[in-house]
Amino acid sequence: MRDPVTDFEYPAAWVAACRSPDLLDDVRRGVAVLTASGSVLRRGFTTGTTAAAACKAAILSLACETVREVDVTLPCGIAVRLPVDGYRGRASCLKDAGDYTTDVTGGLEFVAMAAPSLSGGVQFVPGEGIGSFSRDTPRHRQGTAAISVPALDCIRRSIDEGVEEADLGGVTVILTIPRGAEVAQKTLNPRVGVHGGISVLGTTGFVEPWDDHMTEGVIDRIARAPGAVVLTTGRLGLRYSRLLFPDHEAILVGNKLEEALGALSGDAVICGLPGLILKFMNPDVLEGTGCATVEELSTTPPWEETVRREFAAFRVRYPRVRVVIVDRDGRIIGESP
Repeated sequence: MRDPVTDFEYPAAWVAACRSPDLLDDVRRGVAVLTASGSVLRRGFTTGTTAAAACKAAILSLACETVREVDVTLPCGIAVRLPVDGYRGRASCLKDAGDYTTDVTGGLEFVAMAAPSLSGGVQFVPGEGIGSFSRDTPRHRQGTAAISVPALDCIRRSIDEGVEEADLGGVTVILTIPRGAEVAQKTLNPRVGVHGGISVLGTTGFVEPWDDHMTEGVIDRIARAPGAVVLTTGRLGLRYSRLLFPDHEAILVGNKLEEALGALSGDAVICGLPGLILKFMNPDVLEGTGCATVEELSTTPPWEETVRREFAAFRVRYPRVRVVIVDRDGRIIGESP
């Protein structure tokens, strides 16, 4: 049995140990994950998925007044159905965190207002509660909404589907998150230069239900790996790890690098985007740089010297672990010897 989100083949021992066999269909569809201990944990939905559902529901409610659920195709390609509350052009969707109990955005309401456009065309307007960048960054200009590319693509696709299903010539959709500014104070946004609200994100469309059971699964995968492994922290890192190291087993460890490294018995590689990796190596890596994020640091002259210094210190602690840092396009921007 394979996870359609990560392409991970679940070991037969995990499947045999499953405590809820009736939930294995959810695992096969990708809306849940099976852990090494046999428990099944439900994936949640990202802020991007929630926003897409609210926008689509608002449009559909222009044609049929009341909408209680909508189908959304996630960035990972899986179609899901989300509960919504839509009526006459206004719709809301509550963010479902799944079994990720520490998700501070869990339960947050996303509200979309839709109105037919007499001039035709589709317009999407990010409103109150959605954060914006307080200064220019390597990928964003000051004042632009903090909405990631995969999330924006999902929102626009859902809007287009809603327009087609409602048989409208055009529409304007305004998305707001009423408590977004309040909840954003509990996130990293104030520290990374995003103000006024939360970020709308989602590489796959799902929120992973990380907890002690998931950590057990990571450790078990490392122990079962027949050869060398490459540890990565996120979805883009997972993709590039598989391309760069096809002979290694790529294992997504999220922010559990310390636990994963403790389980190693041989050589390994850490590969991924610079943020989590360098902050793991040195939590104070940005101190005195004037940069708000590691990504921003990677575009400045001190980057190469910083990488050399941090790699050298890390090599002393973990002499059998190679580190490869890539940017979002897969280019290697840092590599330990």
